[in-house]
Amino acid sequence: MAKDQKLEKKLSPLNVWALAFGCIIGWGAFVMPGNTFLVKSGPLGTAIAMVVASLVMIIIAFNYSYMIKQYPIAGGEFTYAQKAFGQNHAFVCSWFLGLSYLAIVPLNATALALIGRNLMGSVFQFGFHYVVAGYDVYLGEICLALVALLFFAYLSIKGVKFAGVFQTMLACALIGGVALVVVAALVCPEAQWSNLAPAYHPGSSEISCIIAVVAVAPWAFVGFDTIPQAAEEFNFSPTKGKMIMVISILFGGLVYVLLNGVTAMVVPDGYANWLEYIDDLKNLDGLMSLPTFNAAHMMLGTWGLVFLGIAVLSACLSGIVGFYMATSRLLFSMSREGVLPKWFGELHPTHKTPMNAILFVMAIALVAPFFGRTALGWIVDMSSLGAAIGYGYTSAAALKYAIERKDAGIIFTGVIGIIMAAAFTVLLLVPIKMFNCSLGIESYICLGIWVILGFIFYVSSLKKRKTACDKKS
Repeated sequence: MAKDQKLEKKLSPLNVWALAFGCIIGWGAFVMPGNTFLVKSGPLGTAIAMVVASLVMIIIAFNYSYMIKQYPIAGGEFTYAQKAFGQNHAFVCSWFLGLSYLAIVPLNATALALIGRNLMGSVFQFGFHYVVAGYDVYLGEICLALVALLFFAYLSIKGVKFAGVFQTMLACALIGGVALVVVAALVCPEAQWSNLAPAYHPGSSEISCIIAVVAVAPWAFVGFDTIPQAAEEFNFSPTKGKMIMVISILFGGLVYVLLNGVTAMVVPDGYANWLEYIDDLKNLDGLMSLPTFNAAHMMLGTWGLVFLGIAVLSACLSGIVGFYMATSRLLFSMSREGVLPKWFGELHPTHKTPMNAILFVMAIALVAPFFGRTALGWIVDMSSLGAAIGYGYTSAAALKYAIERKDAGIIFTGVIGIIMAAAFTVLLLVPIKMFNCSLGIESYICLGIWVILGFIFYVSSLKKRKTACDKKS
């Protein structure tokens, strides 16, 4: 039975760090300075927000570390919610978290087309062409995403150690590419410290600038929580999980701040500062419409685009590998506990990876490129909510066990984690004009559909479990 199957312990601490860091930093880290961070917060506002967000995520990571020690098995938040609060809560948690993980796989795959458009021109824009929600979809770009999804599904099935080593190589390439661009900003005359003014976006108060970026922390840092999903495959003590999560969060926060700072420091001719440039983006195209890429090009020319391109490509590919692993382990764990059919819990006979769960993720992800980035973005926007729900359940489970065992430190972090998860949820679901960080109308519709599907699936699975119990009795 699936419940008796065990995953192999082949992931080293470096592999696990690369898994988390590679999931945290994706395409968004390179485009959010132009479309989110500077627009909402400004350079200093974003830096402060990322420091606050990192501290919040580290507190939540302490709760995850505590639960990993209790249950060092695949499943992460699903397992914690089930053990602490029962099957119903576990289903709610995993239903939203599963969408959060699953949506990011095709998001990273379709980002490859954006890299091609902005760094290689129209190389992949061939074949039939149509428009979905204002986004141009080309056969060539669809094929690019499909090849990536198929290849990395194969890589993920091939073996967790093989995937872990590849993920580590990608994470190192990502850091190397970002580091070269940051060093260039320190020595190239095109980057001016004076361009960092104004420190905050003048359209909002300082506190609202900071909170607007803190609110996206569940999305920005989703990935460190993939570590618990792989806990069963650690070849080291689970106690090291805390430090690995903390380091991955700090690295992620630092990359966000550095890329945002570099973007603000390099302003094209004709603009007085980053504010004028960002406000004019809607009238620009090409590299000019992507401030971070334009900054690299202005400082280092073609080599700047090569360095940043390596970093972006590594970020996208590591996100595909990482979330293939995380999503499949979540599905595997749910199958092992009887929430999903046993088919999801079957392991590859040779490589001992959850082959069917990986193939399921691949099958869903292969459909997404045909609908374009805009429609996919509506679903991905909901991933912040799924992450927040996962954070809340893990913190609540940690609090419950900490109270039983009179662990004062985890009682404190558990309470803080619950409060922050609730705050993230409110900011995402309630349209507060002051902060301007709630979901868009399309995402609300997608959320409603997902809730209805979840209810139908839950009722159906409940009837099946009841029928199975009646047969046994």
